[in-house]
Amino acid sequence: MLTRREILACAGASLSASASAAGPANPNIVLILCDDLGYGDLGSYGSKIPTPNLDRMAAEGVRFTNFSSADPVCSPSRAALLTGRYPTRVGVPKVLFPTDQDGLNRDETTLANVLKTRSYKTMCIGKWHLGRPAEYLPTSRGFDEYFGIPYSNDMSPRCLLHNTEVIEDPVALETLTPRYTEQAVRFIHENKASPFFLYMPHTYPHIPLGASDRFRGKSKAGLYGDVIQELDWSVGQVLQTLRENNLDCNTLVMFTSDNGPWYQGSPGRLRGRKNTTYEGGVREPFIARWPGRIPKGNVCEGLASMMDVFPTVARLCSASLPTKPLDGIDIWPLLSGERAVIERDVLLYFDNWDIQCARRMNWKLHIARHNTGAYMPAPPNGRHNFVLPRPELYDLARDPDESYDVAAQNPRIVTEMIRQIDDLLKGFPEPVQQAWAESHGRSVNANTPTGAYPQAAPAR
Repeated sequence: MLTRREILACAGASLSASASAAGPANPNIVLILCDDLGYGDLGSYGSKIPTPNLDRMAAEGVRFTNFSSADPVCSPSRAALLTGRYPTRVGVPKVLFPTDQDGLNRDETTLANVLKTRSYKTMCIGKWHLGRPAEYLPTSRGFDEYFGIPYSNDMSPRCLLHNTEVIEDPVALETLTPRYTEQAVRFIHENKASPFFLYMPHTYPHIPLGASDRFRGKSKAGLYGDVIQELDWSVGQVLQTLRENNLDCNTLVMFTSDNGPWYQGSPGRLRGRKNTTYEGGVREPFIARWPGRIPKGNVCEGLASMMDVFPTVARLCSASLPTKPLDGIDIWPLLSGERAVIERDVLLYFDNWDIQCARRMNWKLHIARHNTGAYMPAPPNGRHNFVLPRPELYDLARDPDESYDVAAQNPRIVTEMIRQIDDLLKGFPEPVQQAWAESHGRSVNANTPTGAYPQAAPAR
């Protein structure tokens, strides 16, 4: 917890900052991203796995309950996070593999790029997964330094890079979290006199799992629990280093995950997992802490997206936005507690180029679905996207696990959301529009079962 001296110092900084709506012009930014962490995997989100550092971070900042990834798989969600744009706009509609020779479109501007224009020191530590050729690696995308693995830890080669040089192949899985943490601590110490952006996309809890000797076998939830506890320790080390260098009051720290849990982990009460556009695949934990600027202990129920990080941070750091329009919005009013909700366009969810559903505030409309589950083999004639014979509407405020279809009771909402989806899609790249046309062109059995029960009539 903060000491009395730290509290007074941050309070003074807050009063000073209050004279300007933007606050300090050059706050440090720390963005910690987990891989495949479930909505229900942290103590503050209901998990029984002890996560004291993250729970304390939530108590000292704000915890979001409706923070959404831009995609239910790794590469697309990371592309959206660093550009503030839908992954289908930036050339990363699907997971990248070591054989791919491309990555995040080279004409896209990353958050690191815009912060460099403000003289920020920048470092990426961890899993990149946005392209392996040198021109796609972090050191070509606005980061001064890179330390990590370029792909998921279940892909080969599983090599560790420093900048563009391979320094270990294959890397020992159990060493990754402590080595990432060591690099983060070093970077903060070395750049305490300069504004900095630390992007820390962890490898875990993506499988195969690995934990150091210090944590292996220590939790009551098996190796998965060990990994979560070591990630929590890593967050604690970063926060401690900020305190040691008197950087707490001028540093925004954010913690989230790229998508929902895969085979292990908990989506909490939510339906679905990684690879699905149900809430369990796209709703993520999100915690933000900035003493003196973000009120302590807030729980925000307003809708926010991973794409919102870019415009929010850019404004806080007085950085110019790129020329290409962003899909994210500035959510500082939610972070600061000034507002409970912010009106916005519907959020779209894709599977590859195919649109699946959309969300407007607490309404979630499913309009298309693939002909196989996320963990099932493709049918004999291939995996295809089909427009649902009847759109399914869910009221997530009352039904967070998307069990009861309320489309029949809310025809106006369905019609309006479909109109908004159609309007937005007109501005997307040709592959999106072509995929949507092909989905409409496939015949669908009108008797296809829906993905949920109709909402029961209220008792009389």
